[in-house]
Amino acid sequence: MRIARFTTGDDPRYAVVEEGSDDLVVLSGDPLYSPLEPTGQRVPLDSARLLAPVIPRSKVIGIGRNYAEHAAELGNEVPAEPIVFLKPNTAVVGPDDPVVPPPYTSHLEHEAELAVVISRICKDVPVERAKDVILGYTAANDMTARDVQRSDVTWTRGKAWDSSCPLGPYLVMDLDVSDLQVRCWVDDELRQDGSTAQMIVGVPELVAYVSRIFTLLPGDVILTGTPAGVGRVEPGQRVTVEIEGIGAFSNPVMRR
Repeated sequence: MRIARFTTGDDPRYAVVEEGSDDLVVLSGDPLYSPLEPTGQRVPLDSARLLAPVIPRSKVIGIGRNYAEHAAELGNEVPAEPIVFLKPNTAVVGPDDPVVPPPYTSHLEHEAELAVVISRICKDVPVERAKDVILGYTAANDMTARDVQRSDVTWTRGKAWDSSCPLGPYLVMDLDVSDLQVRCWVDDELRQDGSTAQMIVGVPELVAYVSRIFTLLPGDVILTGTPAGVGRVEPGQRVTVEIEGIGAFSNPVMRR
């Protein structure tokens, strides 16, 4: 099942995206906090603007170097344990929203990633219970100021700036994420073409690992790492991320 968060000029609403239909079936509330109850209203998809499918109430948790070839392309070893960093919810934008890098960077890079959306408050989740706390999955672009990430002791300035975490186009429930194609284009150039099967640490293990560090809240997002092929993006270019079973979305990059 695919869930959209959208607007037609009014407050954001949620809807089910039916297979084989061009309509959004509007829901009565936020799927994080209410049952999936249709209101009876239908909105043509082409008359709606898709928004980020979730705005975390708390945090976005990033995982670094979770694909061996990506670690190698940046000259790094595969870490013994997952590298964890945080992005604030102000980093999240949706499809077609501009990515605006901060003035302190001159080297911006894309990172296409599978994102996991948490369904409820949880802590110390066993690996075998991880699926019980997952609401669904979406696609993400972990935009990174690579020059600053390399120069700073922490990754905060390089990873956590406003608009650095585009999400979209849908939240997909009940998806087998063990082997999904992950691709990224800059304009018409295919840059990344990998699979979630290449992850060093899988989704259940990541959920369990980060839940041992801090409490996860409904709507928290876990970015699961990026495959090889990351590269530079310049203002004026457009970045498109596509994950099999979820869909594709894109964002323009621009300077203020």
